Amino acid sequence: MPAPTQSAGLVTPASSGPQDESIAIPTRPSRPQPVDGELPDALGPFASSDEMRAVAQASGLRQMGVRPPLTDYVRSLWARRAFIRTLGQAKAYARNQGSYLGQLWSILNPLLNSLVYVFIFGLLIKTTRGTENGIAFIVTGVFLYRFFDSSVSTGANSLKSNMSLVRSVHFPRAVLPISTTITELTTLGPALVVMVLISWASGFIPSQGEVPFTWRLLLLPVAVALMWVFNTGCAFMVARWVAITPDLGNVIPFALRFVFYASGVLFSVDHYLKDHEALAGVLSYQPIAAFLDIGRQAVLNDPVAAPLDLTMWFVALGWAILFLVVGFWIFWRGEERYGRD
Repeated sequence: MPAPTQSAGLVTPASSGPQDESIAIPTRPSRPQPVDGELPDALGPFASSDEMRAVAQASGLRQMGVRPPLTDYVRSLWARRAFIRTLGQAKAYARNQGSYLGQLWSILNPLLNSLVYVFIFGLLIKTTRGTENGIAFIVTGVFLYRFFDSSVSTGANSLKSNMSLVRSVHFPRAVLPISTTITELTTLGPALVVMVLISWASGFIPSQGEVPFTWRLLLLPVAVALMWVFNTGCAFMVARWVAITPDLGNVIPFALRFVFYASGVLFSVDHYLKDHEALAGVLSYQPIAAFLDIGRQAVLNDPVAAPLDLTMWFVALGWAILFLVVGFWIFWRGEERYGRD
């Protein structure tokens, strides 16, 4: 029997006679390896998994459901910085749109809370002993703490409230916690003006110390920026934890309430714990108390309750960087699980 012949990728048996028909048997032709920076040829029906992987990598595609390397993840977030900022600002604008007063509630909510606390803790219970201006002390504490409280609360639900988006669109999930803290930062802007004006006006009350406008007000944006960095790190952490264990979302409000009363929002920690130096040191240098302190240093003219202390600014800077790095790492570690659990 004559040997078969091969031509152009087809194996054709030799004919044994004029009545025989040729039988074409397809074979897989060898494919040249793609050169770096060039796309390989179109895949055929017999492409191997290595060839398909090469095409995907050359096209900049990545496998779904796999956590990307940390450096690639950071670059992807940076490339979406304009979208993150726009998303956060849009959510801030959409908030309270269904009410008659609209965006005024961003100012009225912390203002009304401050008035309640001033009346109960400043006038009735008088927890502001040890401060020169108790009204300004409470107002600045409540406004700044509400920034932290809202950032953590909305950050905890950032994945849950956008689950349809998480399951349908591929993007770095860290976009969502960051956008929630930008929303709170955008909302805080007008409230800070009201906070400063109330503190200044309270200085005209005979029983309260003077709160003048000084160069220290220039430090307030720095204090708020550091607090925003810290809040973003906290939002990363709680977003990951709530995504894994949804029941924690019900515990967070109670934890935030405990932090509220343990951070000197309504009273001077140093004054009430002056006989317990160790406990006073722990409560004074814990993160929330540190950020409230540098905020008060920028607004108040109180050499007793809020003296200008450069050490506390470095403490706040350390807390901000630590929580941002650790929180981001914790969130990134669970990237491939969001929307799947």
